[in-house]
Amino acid sequence: MRLPTIATAATLLATPALAHHPLGGAEMTTFGQGLFSGLAHPVLGFDHLFFVAVMGVAAAFTGRALTAPLAYIAAMIAGVVIATFGPALPLAEAVIAVSLLALGYVVLSGRALSAAAAMALFAGFGLFHGSAFGGAMASAEAGATGAVLAGYLLGLAAVQYAIAVAAGLLARRSATGAADLQPRLAGAVVAGVGLFLTLETLEAGVFTALGLG
Repeated sequence: MRLPTIATAATLLATPALAHHPLGGAEMTTFGQGLFSGLAHPVLGFDHLFFVAVMGVAAAFTGRALTAPLAYIAAMIAGVVIATFGPALPLAEAVIAVSLLALGYVVLSGRALSAAAAMALFAGFGLFHGSAFGGAMASAEAGATGAVLAGYLLGLAAVQYAIAVAAGLLARRSATGAADLQPRLAGAVVAGVGLFLTLETLEAGVFTALGLG
């Protein structure tokens, strides 16, 4: 399949207009509902899904495919808690778009990050992805008991870690190094999605500033 075709399809799937709400916006009141919502959110939100997958690819070529993604997981959990009990981080959607562009470009470049640089990058962006996930908890705060939050965080952490590790192991199996074609194509697709979302976010900001939004 040609790369432009993949990128076009990906950008259509990745639009922020997609609802990231597996319960259809219904209030979460049980541990099971929180767990199900946490498992489904990163899969329904293609911006999060693409970032986590390419993060796993980048992590694999640091030599720490199993441990580097944990920096993202820890920061993501912190972002969820912050947004649930306090103000959400500013410009979260814009930073999420940039995160795809930045990490996609890193993988596209064919250069492997050091473990320290990768973990710092994963953690920095993880805070903002977590803040976006935390918005679901804030909107359901009437039923957001400790059990719901625990289930939600467990689901988010488990599914994203599994996706990142699986993507990293697949990349290492199909390529001998970060400069090989396969991981660079994955980076190109994700960078394309990130560029599309970044431009869309800028366009929305311009229209809002002009009073046209």
